Amino acid sequence: MGGVGIFRSLAYFAFATLACAVVWLGGLNQDEGWYLYAAQLVDEGKLPYRDFFYTQGPLMPIIYSSFTFVWREAGLLGARIATCVIGLAGVAVFSALARLLVPKERRGAASVGVFLLLACNIYHLYYVSMPKTYAVASFFVAAGFYLVARAVLGEKTRPVLLFFGGIALAFAAGARISLGMLLAVAGFSLLGAFGRYRLAFFWFGLGGVLGLLAVYGPFVLDSAAFAGLMKAQHYHLSRGGGFSPFYFTGSISRLVRWYVPIFVVSGFAILGLRRVADGARETPGRRFMLGMFIAAAVAVFAVQMLAPFPYEDYQVPVMGLLAVAGVVLALTRQRQDGTPVDARSFLLLALGLSFASTFGSPLLEKWTTNGQDRFWTLKKGRTELSQLRDVARRIEAIDPGGKTLLTQDIYLAVETGRRVPDGLEMGPFSELPVERWCDLLSSAPCPVAALSGYTFAVNPPVCDERDEKEQMFFWWLLKRNYEPVGKEEFFGQNATTLVLLKRKVSAETGGDGKEAPAK
Repeated sequence: MGGVGIFRSLAYFAFATLACAVVWLGGLNQDEGWYLYAAQLVDEGKLPYRDFFYTQGPLMPIIYSSFTFVWREAGLLGARIATCVIGLAGVAVFSALARLLVPKERRGAASVGVFLLLACNIYHLYYVSMPKTYAVASFFVAAGFYLVARAVLGEKTRPVLLFFGGIALAFAAGARISLGMLLAVAGFSLLGAFGRYRLAFFWFGLGGVLGLLAVYGPFVLDSAAFAGLMKAQHYHLSRGGGFSPFYFTGSISRLVRWYVPIFVVSGFAILGLRRVADGARETPGRRFMLGMFIAAAVAVFAVQMLAPFPYEDYQVPVMGLLAVAGVVLALTRQRQDGTPVDARSFLLLALGLSFASTFGSPLLEKWTTNGQDRFWTLKKGRTELSQLRDVARRIEAIDPGGKTLLTQDIYLAVETGRRVPDGLEMGPFSELPVERWCDLLSSAPCPVAALSGYTFAVNPPVCDERDEKEQMFFWWLLKRNYEPVGKEEFFGQNATTLVLLKRKVSAETGGDGKEAPAK
């Protein structure tokens, strides 16, 4: 097993390199801004759902509210670095989980294998390095199942581990509501194994219930917050499109593409190997936990695929469970000829798959180019994060020491340390009635406006494109009180044009008095 050390060193080096790449090169995502902005509002004493609109579980902004000093000092770059640390912690716990499920002599190979499949996968690492819910949710998923596995695989079932395992999975549901399925799967699995584990389901369920009460209880007891929480669920359900086989198939196709190494390793373990006859290697506890992992991942997958637009990144928090299952199966089974799998050969396979998947990833091209003009590649002059920082400096030059910014690109508000008008906390997904938009744009509340192609374009909660005449009317209202002072081509998520505008001196008198066009 001495050769495992070489693979561990290669894995750590690859992670360090990829972590720098995803943090600095990784494309901007609109969600990054409004998640961080929500955390800032919580830090100021505001409550999600009651004081501002928010569509996910409340735990992520609550946790991040303790770290707002990071991006106040270092902007989005600091937030990504902090999130990457949380994402790495989740990978480390998944790696430790794999160690529990293999014989002692294969623990090193198991932990390195899982690390290669997750931390050296550029797609997975990118999404657990963005300040969204995925890093926090992945950590609590890993921690919950690790504690349950420790309890189940020990000589005696330990209630305290099950109790805290339930709390951890409840916290995962507190970050992403759909992960509540993990509680159901683990709880019913333990109940179904009552004859073997007795009251394990009770202690786990008690932890889960108390965890959910701790996360969601304050919002249920506050009538205004509870109404906002229900509104958030209605927002999700109202999104247009309905179930579509086209979106369903596309999401699965992309998920397999991003996680090819996990699916190949799992297929190798399931189809290419047979069960080991040695009872010391194939224990009932191991089979039980592996079945729970797979059932949990499939259950979450099924729930999230029911969304009108089932983005494949929704599955990121549970992919660690499939990675653990695939690695454990591969290292505890034999080839068809009865010989055991060589650990170093297996790690070489995992290493090669991870490196090939990463260097062949379309993400690298997307992060460094803006597509093509006929046969000329349009190379990015700067990374998207560097461009964001440059635009933030331009805004500061236009409005030195400013406190507010009119924008739906909330990562700009975070980067500049400015507030956006109430109601715009969720950027392009902010649900404002037309009357509120008219009042907001007519009042010219901010000295500077920074408006990209997302501005006025999305019509929440359906999230289709807003009527063109209505968009033009909003722009007309805006231009009564603001004048353009610059623009940035190929800016932000999906490279739209960002226009910088400064409030006119005449704005305080109510605009230029021109007659409004017909809406």
